[in-house]
Amino acid sequence: MARIYPFRALRYNLAQVAAQDVVTQPYDKITPAMQQAYYQRSPYNLVRIILRMPELFDGEGELYSNAARDFRAWRESGVLAQERQPGVFAYSQRFAVPGESGAVRERRGFIALGELYDYSQGVVFRHEQTLSKPKSDRLNLLRATRAHFGQIFMLYSDPARTAEQLLFANGAAGNTLPEIEVTDEYGVLHRVWKVSDPARINLLTSSLQDKKLIIADGHHRYETALNYARERMSAKPTGVCERPSGGLAQPSCPEAAAMMTFINMDSEGLVILPTHRVVFGLTGFEPSRLLEVARPYFELEQLPEGDSAAAVARLSALRGSTAFVAVTGRGSFLLTAKPPAMHEALAAIPPRQRQLDVVQLHSLVLEKLLGITPEAIREQTHLRYLRDPCEASDQVSRGEANVAFLMNPVSMDQLREVAFAGEVMPQKSTDFYPKLLSGLAIYALD
Repeated sequence: MARIYPFRALRYNLAQVAAQDVVTQPYDKITPAMQQAYYQRSPYNLVRIILRMPELFDGEGELYSNAARDFRAWRESGVLAQERQPGVFAYSQRFAVPGESGAVRERRGFIALGELYDYSQGVVFRHEQTLSKPKSDRLNLLRATRAHFGQIFMLYSDPARTAEQLLFANGAAGNTLPEIEVTDEYGVLHRVWKVSDPARINLLTSSLQDKKLIIADGHHRYETALNYARERMSAKPTGVCERPSGGLAQPSCPEAAAMMTFINMDSEGLVILPTHRVVFGLTGFEPSRLLEVARPYFELEQLPEGDSAAAVARLSALRGSTAFVAVTGRGSFLLTAKPPAMHEALAAIPPRQRQLDVVQLHSLVLEKLLGITPEAIREQTHLRYLRDPCEASDQVSRGEANVAFLMNPVSMDQLREVAFAGEVMPQKSTDFYPKLLSGLAIYALD
């Protein structure tokens, strides 16, 4: 059973700062150039907390303690102020899909607290594996600040669209101006409305009680929050927290929940982009050798040279089948799986995943044909992930990479099937677009 809670959010005081100047993309999507731009935008931009630049003479661990210092100072000065009443937040994003021309889409959901569950409890499901370094980094920040600054992106299924009706058709989001309205660096319009009516909140949270949740984005933050909750529970004398009584439902203790944005996977506006793979640093790599060892498993088709857009278009035309493009120093090649050979090579992998191109790439090409170990993949020793296919191809052309693999996106049906079966896909299998902005609300544990 999914437990959803309103909360007294910590929010930027818009009488002192402009929302446009202080919110950011999620920490793992902030490039060095974006980090620098955020620093210049405002001394109170959230990047100074979630992805801080080292200061002169910083010692080990001081990055996190300095972030906590600034976070505390912002609260004391009133730049960040806590809501007097608990609430949830309707959240709308209007955007154009990258690489597509056509109508603007809108994705709607709401920000609230969500109970943290171990995956074995069958309430929250993951769909991809995680990487080691981000979890260590996020845990250090959470320990230092005791706050959640970004939302975990959660999917639930509701064909009747109950929550959207409560919030957008008849609720505050349908009748009033948004409290926050910002346009991010990708041209996405983000709008937020606070909902504090207890009756509406109870209807909203009750509508999700029988739902199962899939983590769309934020696997690292979810597992970090779960590990931190276990850590804190074990430090308490009884190993549990007392549940507050009275008023709206609350988590058993602050650490038992994390801030999440809930999106209906049956509604319009969900977009999954492909995440392309770039392999680098392999000694003795030869494109001809890769093609030779791949031939027993894939049909190979050489594509026109120097035209990444044409390669992506050719690949998109095959969406629904298992295929990807290998960009090498000796040309680009479309690889389409040979089902019998693939079945034999990946016999140990569940059938539903065996048909996914991202699984075929990781389990067969990266691990078996190129010899990159699962540990090296987890640590990103020889692998980079990019959204832009042109940049992925250019890294090969510039000699910065051995080979780039251009991918089609995983479909929502594929994700749902894999997740609810209790299975996981390789790291970075999905790229939900657009991202949820950090800084719209903050969940402080103290």
